Amino acid sequence: MGYIAIVDYGAGNLMSVHNSLDFLGAENRVAASPDVIREAAGVILPGVGAFPDAMAALHGSGLLEAVLDAAAHKPFLGICLGMQMLFDESDEIRPCKGLGLLPGRIERIETPLKLPQIGWNALEILRPNALTAGLRPGDYVYFVHSFMAKPANREDLACTTDYGAEIPAMVARGQVYGCQFHPEKSGDAGLSILRNFAKLTEERA
Repeated sequence: MGYIAIVDYGAGNLMSVHNSLDFLGAENRVAASPDVIREAAGVILPGVGAFPDAMAALHGSGLLEAVLDAAAHKPFLGICLGMQMLFDESDEIRPCKGLGLLPGRIERIETPLKLPQIGWNALEILRPNALTAGLRPGDYVYFVHSFMAKPANREDLACTTDYGAEIPAMVARGQVYGCQFHPEKSGDAGLSILRNFAKLTEERA
């Protein structure tokens, strides 16, 4: 049985993801070396903080090549800022290139509501996928962010939420997935998503 690698590049909330996977009985390892990522059955890219800082940390970690290779060949999940990093570029603080795995850009949320968006919001499932299996329309998940993805291809948008504007909540293309919310902090709905991701990695292992 394979394991899920949680990428440790110095800009992620690792332990809550690790603890949630442990709770589900999904084997996982915090990955601070390329080999741990390369040998994993699936990879999770967490992220907190500002986009340019996270990208600089990933470049400086020596893990970038292994991360890109993993996204091309195995189930891959970006969480919060890790989802935003999947895209081509971001406007946060200053223009900054992302991983380029999904076409689109990251822009500040345009909403009459208070930013950052912090708290529980309901999911609208636009395009069901392997990670949404078992979710119900209106399930609540936990967000903390001020910037949002603008996918160039509407087909990559799997779920949205309403925060005075349509906010992309989940993206999916092939085996690459992203959750703007924190599944590891989103109760039963979030655990269901992580369980589904673990199943994908078990099928590959």
